[in-house]
Amino acid sequence: MAATAKKQEELEPVLVRASARFVRISPRKARLIADQVRGQHIDDARSLLQFSPRSAADEIAKVIESAAANAEANHDLIGDEMVVHEIRVDEGPTLKRYRPRAMGRATPINKRTCHISVALTPEEED
Repeated sequence: MAATAKKQEELEPVLVRASARFVRISPRKARLIADQVRGQHIDDARSLLQFSPRSAADEIAKVIESAAANAEANHDLIGDEMVVHEIRVDEGPTLKRYRPRAMGRATPINKRTCHISVALTPEEED
């Protein structure tokens, strides 16, 4: 039994996770940035997020930095030698507000939130 557990442990990569919940950005807008970063080396992801004009890039950069810090603190890995293995942007609760319009009417305003979760893995040595 111990031999099979060791083989499975070698096959499964170490995943270091971090998440941010209830971020006040629309999930659709945050997914545009998440799709660009997915699968990239952490240095490439940092530079892409640093120069991106979108506001979601700042929030995603914070979560990636948090995951890199988790790798160093909790798993004894080097944070700068990681790859973005998985990044997910899920929909959070919507804050419903109303804006007054002409002739006494009101229109709904949906302020959407999202949950961002990142999983990093050490880069493969070739």
